[in-house]
Amino acid sequence: MKAVCLLSGGLDSATCLAFARREGFECFALSFDYGQRHAVELDAARRVAAALGAAAHRTAKIDLRVFGHSALTDDIDVPKGRDVASMSEGIPVTYVPARNTIFLSFALAWAEVLEASDIFIGVNALDYSGYPDCRPEFIEAFETMANLATKAGVEGRTKIRIQTPLIALSKAGIVQLGTELGVPFGLTHSCYDPFPDGRVCGACDSCLLRARGFREAGVVDPCA
Repeated sequence: MKAVCLLSGGLDSATCLAFARREGFECFALSFDYGQRHAVELDAARRVAAALGAAAHRTAKIDLRVFGHSALTDDIDVPKGRDVASMSEGIPVTYVPARNTIFLSFALAWAEVLEASDIFIGVNALDYSGYPDCRPEFIEAFETMANLATKAGVEGRTKIRIQTPLIALSKAGIVQLGTELGVPFGLTHSCYDPFPDGRVCGACDSCLLRARGFREAGVVDPCA
């Protein structure tokens, strides 16, 4: 069985890739160089793909800076030092417009070429991400669209399934699952606003949620 796995290089996507591998899939990892300020994550993605035995790893280059309007692709400050209550209020400025729709569309194209039925994405609807394209209803709608939009789907040769094994897990639950799967956490990168030398800031939402997840799971983060 073949599957396309979206791989950012972060904790969630690495755990998702490891999960797909455990389920017996031959995994084709797909990353994106989209103009993100934390492009250091792409180095992490390459390391993770190799360590977890991906059959292939490709990085698609697209430039979402042409649209901007996100702290990850525009000259907007990344929020720092926020508490959990603040993180849960509204959609954060780190939301990149239509990012998961774009990423899944690329994954769908590769899946059709590979004649793969499954696409794995490490979206998570808990822990206050606030991203509208991480919700179950979005995933369900995209899956419906995917089976209407491809030659393979129309001809009935392939039924696309969008797999989201982490969607209902807390960050601590993801850490626990990753530990069980042997995810090399030390190779991952989760920071939205790293220093020029790649060191994590330790204060953005992603850093704080990662630290909280490891702490609540009772696991030491090798990147801390």
